Amino acid sequence: MEGIKVEELNLHPDERGFFCELYRKDWRSLFDEEVVQVNLSSSFPGIVRAWHRHARGQVDYFVVVEGALQVCAYDDTTHELFEVVLSHRRPSVVRIPGHYYHGTKAVGNTSSLMVYGTTRLYEYADPDEERLPWNAETIVPAYINDSASDSRVGKVWDWSYSPHR
Repeated sequence: MEGIKVEELNLHPDERGFFCELYRKDWRSLFDEEVVQVNLSSSFPGIVRAWHRHARGQVDYFVVVEGALQVCAYDDTTHELFEVVLSHRRPSVVRIPGHYYHGTKAVGNTSSLMVYGTTRLYEYADPDEERLPWNAETIVPAYINDSASDSRVGKVWDWSYSPHR
């Protein structure tokens, strides 16, 4: 889907632990715009936080620093769905343009911890969020990660779908 990017981050381990840069202003291939707010979000195992989008041009950048998150974005015009699992075991950042409905699910047996940056400040009096329920019947992908052959295509999105089915 246009504008979505995933970039693996460089983890630098040593005898003390590790170091990893999450954001650099000079990473123009990934950060096309300025991040103006950084947030921290934790989700217990199995928790779904979906669906919402930002109509005023906000872009979100997600990095999982503990646990694992299934991250999805949906284009309600083309019915394309993007899906990736982010994990602290292989740090990556995903860029999601706000005009796509997007959400997350904590996967695995532990809580997830995500740091995310936004390109617009949260406005308490007038939030830039259009919401749908996590189980919205209008989220019916025609393509998942550019494939029409995925068995979940043409069905209402199921956050509980097991990958081994």
